[in-house]
Amino acid sequence: MRNNFKQHASRSALFAAFALGAAAFAANSYAAQSTGSFAVTANVTAACTVSGSPLAFGDFSALSGDVDGTSTLTATCTNGSPYTIGLSAGLGVGAAVTTRKLTHTNTTTLLNYNLSPVASGGINWDLIGGTTTKAGTGSGEAQAITVFGRIPGGQTSAIVGTYSDTITATIDF
Repeated sequence: MRNNFKQHASRSALFAAFALGAAAFAANSYAAQSTGSFAVTANVTAACTVSGSPLAFGDFSALSGDVDGTSTLTATCTNGSPYTIGLSAGLGVGAAVTTRKLTHTNTTTLLNYNLSPVASGGINWDLIGGTTTKAGTGSGEAQAITVFGRIPGGQTSAIVGTYSDTITATIDF
């Protein structure tokens, strides 16, 4: 039985040596090498998104004068993409970008307000294609853009209650 063990051990060692030699022979069995190359490309396209936070003016009284507020738009564009943001006139009856209109819950009473890209009471923020929009260049990261709002005082037709409007921000890129 001991002899069988020795024979088995000898055969295992011989097999291992043969396998090692065959692997060495296979690794060195080619006489020459050649290389080639290929191109790898990608095309990064421009992409942008825009969203906004609510603009809450708070309490207004025609007797108290102008009421100012701000909101923040967030523009996220591909790095290096130029963009322009315009704001709609809103949903109030007769609204224009020069005079936007908050609508009372009774759906008939209106309260004028303005939006500006530079300061409360500043130049009106226009639609895309208008003269006053907000322009920038994407960085690949979210960029905060302040929207300045003002309700001018002296609007004596305003009645007590809640007023609202919806503005659509459009981003061209």
